[in-house]
Amino acid sequence: MRRVIALVLVGVLAVGGCKASGNPSSPGGGDPKKAAPAVTIAPANGAASARPDRGVTVRAERAELTNVAVTLGGRPVPGALSADKRTWRTTWTLQPGRRYNVTATAGGVTATSAFRTSRALAATKIVNMVPQPGETVGVGMPVFVQFNKEVPTGARAAIERGLEVRSEKPTEGAWRWLSAGESFNGLPSVVFRPRKPWKPNQKVTVTAHYGGVRIGDAVFGEKDATRAFRVGDAHTVTISSTKHRAVAKENGRVVKTWPVSLGSGGDVWADGVDHQLTTSGVHLTMNKVRVERMRPPGKKKGDPGWYDEMIPWAYRISNSGEYIHQNMSGPACMGRRNCSHGCVRSPESAAKWFFHWAHPGDFVTITGTARKLDWTNGWGYWQLPFDRWTSGGALGKPVTSAPLS
Repeated sequence: MRRVIALVLVGVLAVGGCKASGNPSSPGGGDPKKAAPAVTIAPANGAASARPDRGVTVRAERAELTNVAVTLGGRPVPGALSADKRTWRTTWTLQPGRRYNVTATAGGVTATSAFRTSRALAATKIVNMVPQPGETVGVGMPVFVQFNKEVPTGARAAIERGLEVRSEKPTEGAWRWLSAGESFNGLPSVVFRPRKPWKPNQKVTVTAHYGGVRIGDAVFGEKDATRAFRVGDAHTVTISSTKHRAVAKENGRVVKTWPVSLGSGGDVWADGVDHQLTTSGVHLTMNKVRVERMRPPGKKKGDPGWYDEMIPWAYRISNSGEYIHQNMSGPACMGRRNCSHGCVRSPESAAKWFFHWAHPGDFVTITGTARKLDWTNGWGYWQLPFDRWTSGGALGKPVTSAPLS
């Protein structure tokens, strides 16, 4: 949904236009300093297929702009006035296939323009955003804008410039592009990750001003997309493979500890990775399932190491099958040795407590195993130094969230 603002921010340049002026200078010349003011609007009045990526530009000659009103369906369209008050531009691209109305005044001269934007839509569409609307998330939560197909490299910078993060507390972060193979759910994505954890207990809104962005030859993004969510209390969990213990903190205060059992190891594949070792590194909680059916990835019934179990209170922390969940075997391993297939086994009471306490995007830091969490495994993005994360963006620089009005 496009935010309604009267006059704000900076936009993009357009060409062509309509002009209105006062009395012209006398025939045969005259003092140009005494020439009448003029106002030019682009797109021009009557344009039937204006390029939405070029926005609206209003220029004044020999006077300052005193009023600019651009509307879409009767609602104001955001834009900004230059320092010399002679140029006004829309902040974002325009919506495809829509009618816009413009009125502008300078030096007592008023010009108008009514036009339509091109209807040519790109096949590349936004199909998902994460977090979910109104969801409460952890302080490590990334933000995903996901597409139905790989986004052309040449369009990524324009898309990124249209990504707007607003929060109650200033947050510096950066966007990074992920291919379908790198994404946690197979959808090509552009992902925002803060430099430091979100400050807890605040509202955040992310808007992808995608409508009208030029994606290919004369085709444009279909529409904008917005997500509003809330960052909750700061939850962190540290889990030691050598001490066999988990410690949960809320806003820096220990709220629970419990014995655990991690992966026993011993299942080395052709890739040289022991797939029964729990990964060490900075994980994020992802999604939870009251009862999860668990089977070893890459194996079938009858293979060595095959199992097929229904596991309660399962909270995913990676894409390689790792969960924090209830222990379903004898309790002898809990707090003493590692005997799981790679998950973090917990006593029933602790697993149930964690299931209800944790938010998606909470930090879960695991130490002491010989297998490292890859940054593309689930939401392992905090495994990358921030500068390296930033280098994966089309613009290659961090941004700071705007105030949430």
